Amino acid sequence: MKLFRIILIIVVLLASVLVASSAIVEARSNPPNFAADHILVKFKSGTGAATEKTIHARHSGFVIAEIPQLGVEVVRIPKGKVQEEVSAYQSETSVAYAEPDYDVTTALVPNDPAFGNGSQYGLTQVQAPQAWDITTGNSSIPIAILDTGIDPNHPDLAGKIVANVNFTTSNTTDDLYGHGTGTAGVAAAMTDNGIGVASIGWNSTIMNVKVVGDNGSGNTSWVASGIIWAADNGAKVINMSLIASGPSSTLQNAVNYAWSKGVVLVASANNQNSTTMYYPAAYPNVISVAATNDTDAKASFSSYGSWVDVAAPGAHIYICFPTHPSNDGQNHLNYGYWDGTSFSAPLVSGLAALLWSTPYGTSNVSVVNRIESTADQIAGTIISGNGTYWQYGRINAYKAVGPLPAVNTNNASKVTTGNATLNGNLTSLGLASPVQVSFQWGTSPGTYSHETAPQAVSSTGAFSSDLTSLSPATTYYFRAKAVGNGTIY
Repeated sequence: MKLFRIILIIVVLLASVLVASSAIVEARSNPPNFAADHILVKFKSGTGAATEKTIHARHSGFVIAEIPQLGVEVVRIPKGKVQEEVSAYQSETSVAYAEPDYDVTTALVPNDPAFGNGSQYGLTQVQAPQAWDITTGNSSIPIAILDTGIDPNHPDLAGKIVANVNFTTSNTTDDLYGHGTGTAGVAAAMTDNGIGVASIGWNSTIMNVKVVGDNGSGNTSWVASGIIWAADNGAKVINMSLIASGPSSTLQNAVNYAWSKGVVLVASANNQNSTTMYYPAAYPNVISVAATNDTDAKASFSSYGSWVDVAAPGAHIYICFPTHPSNDGQNHLNYGYWDGTSFSAPLVSGLAALLWSTPYGTSNVSVVNRIESTADQIAGTIISGNGTYWQYGRINAYKAVGPLPAVNTNNASKVTTGNATLNGNLTSLGLASPVQVSFQWGTSPGTYSHETAPQAVSSTGAFSSDLTSLSPATTYYFRAKAVGNGTIY
């Protein structure tokens, strides 16, 4: 602690519920938008069991499952009466909300031959190799893959799966559709093992949370249950490469539940080349991910708009496929190419897992901020600039996990009555250039009500600022500050 008259004190800134379902064949030709034989009902807090029973009886409803963490009941109703029963339940004063159990599908993907062949250019594009020089993640950081299941015998995945749970009507957690094996591999396939593919998550582990059925479809209640299970069982990241056919309060509440437990949630934006909002990606507390191609432009199929947060490579992606035949129509075994934001999202999830193993991994807020603030702002693509595609940029793993700028506070100098020069030293730029440096100061410990004008510096070394018109016989507190890539040090 350094004192002088005027006195300046230097501070350095540095469960599993199996829900009955009417699974619909994957949305390719105008299927129903929600389950035809049940709805989701949430009663208001304090509603007694007798009142709930009376209301169900009045509307011919029968509880077939619950999502207790959300207070939501899955209620069987007369088939084909969804809209009528939703309206009837909503008219009850004891009901907080009633809604259809919307269909969920894997994001539609283009099959055009022009998408052609490719390689794992995406890892290079996001500078994953440079990021791996800093961290390869940690096996204690699990990524929950909420999808169609994962092939437990795939040589690039078998050693990574630490949990399996099934919320669908399928009798297996295996990936009989062929989608979840691919998303899992992008996020956290075994890496540096001499076979198959590498993954951005390297050492991260996988939770196989099956919420989409063997035909590529499911219900929002399955997804909500999977989110809650993952949050309650230690997932640090939840990847959702799936699309709900409509916004759902139950699904949004599940997202908020996981966020409140410190989980980072990531979802694909969809592949419609439109600004239409899709869920769960469009919910607050979810990182919405669009797709770029090998030229670092928006992929032609990718959904986009102000509701999308970041982008990641999603065209011509070489991924894991099941080791057995599957229902996805891709006709691949073991490995192959596929396109879609479904494979952009797990790149972001894998990066989130890496960040949890760094000093930035103090909270889900910190991890999300780091992903967004270090994204590369590709010319013509940023909402806040002159583009129209997404808010931040295409992710950059190296910048996200990169070293911190370092700043020290030196002795104040030229101290006279009413004046002083504050001195600091930027000892490292980290990966930020320029770094904005300044001093915060005030008259109470830990309270800095004033700040000097920021200075942009592109090299390490000393910096200073002059204070004038200080009050005599007053103790002042100050600290040096540096801002690099949107993060304060």
